[in-house]
Amino acid sequence: QVQLVESGGGLVQAGGSLRLSCAASGSMFSINVMGWYRQAPGNQRELVATITSGGSIKYLASVKGRFTISRDNAKSPVYLQMNSLKPEDTAVYYCAAYANGEDYWGQGTQVTVSS
Repeated sequence: QVQLVESGGGLVQAGGSLRLSCAASGSMFSINVMGWYRQAPGNQRELVATITSGGSIKYLASVKGRFTISRDNAKSPVYLQMNSLKPEDTAVYYCAAYANGEDYWGQGTQVTVSS
């Protein structure tokens, strides 16, 4: 079992920055992939960024160059540094982990970007 707790969401003006954090507990060393997803009202949940235990990283095309996912080691939180935020980045952001064949989700944190 893996538990995930996000923090760092909030309200920011367009062009601003936010950093999201996701702390994992439980079977942390069994985690293969961690990542961030987001869901805006009326839209499907979409993958924003992922990082594997080996350090491979993927980004949603629309956030490349603006967002950075990072994790120091298997015991540290996963961070999503979001720069040059746009109103279309407004969504609930969810931390996710894949471990032992199962998906785990955090409770979500709201990010609102005003124009």
